Amino acid sequence: MYILGISSYYHDSSACLLKDGKITVAVEEERFTRIKHDNCFPYQAINFCLKKANINIDEVDSVAYYEKPLLKFERILETFIKTYPFSLRPFLI
Repeated sequence: MYILGISSYYHDSSACLLKDGKITVAVEEERFTRIKHDNCFPYQAINFCLKKANINIDEVDSVAYYEKPLLKFERILETFIKTYPFSLRPFLI
């Protein structure tokens, strides 16, 4: 059984592939894009994991995405407060 784990859209986007509950490969997207703390969707990291395991996406049984909504909301509020009044501009346009 293969499980693909994905983390993205905050910082250090990454992908991890587990086989029968054990990590077989894990990698951060920044290794491919050369952008420190890359937060984009980890397309290249996912492809690397699949190639390393010599499987295709159809063989993955489950995909897990890491997100903690309350933690993310807290980060958004902190950023808004730290950058006020500049952070108000997007809401006024």
